[in-house]
Amino acid sequence: MDLNKTLLIGSWILQVVVAVILAQTLFFKFSGAEESVYIFKTLGLEPWGRIGSGIAELIAVILLLYPRTTTIGAILALGVICGAIMSHLTKRGIEVQGDGGLLFGLAIVVFVGSLAILVIRREQIPVIGSWLFGSDRPVTPALVPSGSLPPIAG
Repeated sequence: MDLNKTLLIGSWILQVVVAVILAQTLFFKFSGAEESVYIFKTLGLEPWGRIGSGIAELIAVILLLYPRTTTIGAILALGVICGAIMSHLTKRGIEVQGDGGLLFGLAIVVFVGSLAILVIRREQIPVIGSWLFGSDRPVTPALVPSGSLPPIAG
């Protein structure tokens, strides 16, 4: 198995893991589950913060699983999860309602997974990907959807 195929498979595994973690919290956020309401009341963001973060997470899940928008989904997931991690570190604490730090641990997994997706697919990052990583370098065909890159002059 060549490196390109290995990276592509690794990226897809990470995309599914991150999407599943984000998606499994949506029911609790949208149904107003006791733990979700408690978390966002602690932050002073109930109900709009709970619903807004749920919508952002739902959009991130969809974008992560669609190949042309994977990097946008990973960026959105990073943004949402950075907020969650910061709230754990500043207001909520690592452990929330006796969960043993499970929510914090899952947030770290989403953060690391999203970051790894962006590293693997760095040349696909909209606007800055080719600028930061150079369009003169050979692009891995298996990781870039056809027609998504401008022609290389020369």
